[in-house]
Amino acid sequence: MREGESLEVNELAHAVVNAAADKKASDIVMLDLRPVALVADYFVLCDGQSPRQLRAISDAIAQSLKELGERPLRVEGTPDSGWMLLDFGAVVAHVFSPELRAYYDLEALWKEAPIVVRMQ
Repeated sequence: MREGESLEVNELAHAVVNAAADKKASDIVMLDLRPVALVADYFVLCDGQSPRQLRAISDAIAQSLKELGERPLRVEGTPDSGWMLLDFGAVVAHVFSPELRAYYDLEALWKEAPIVVRMQ
């Protein structure tokens, strides 16, 4: 465990995956960035089918991690923009509309990062 962190980073990333899955996010992917980048340890990517679902997913992630003693360092985007980012430092959650996820294609950008979790 890193100094000052209440959860192992891996546990934090899995909590993000579980919160997204609980709100029926689709195509959930957790990438392990540690071997390829310093920007974060893990990215969690998922889709929501509407602005309402994007909000529900991002709210569930924030609430779930708050219950574990973790708060996002920042939150970017809005449900209507089609992309919300919740930055927990070592773990960054990207909640996309399917169209914007395809457009930005972060999986291709970070193709060297091992996939830890993939849930359709």
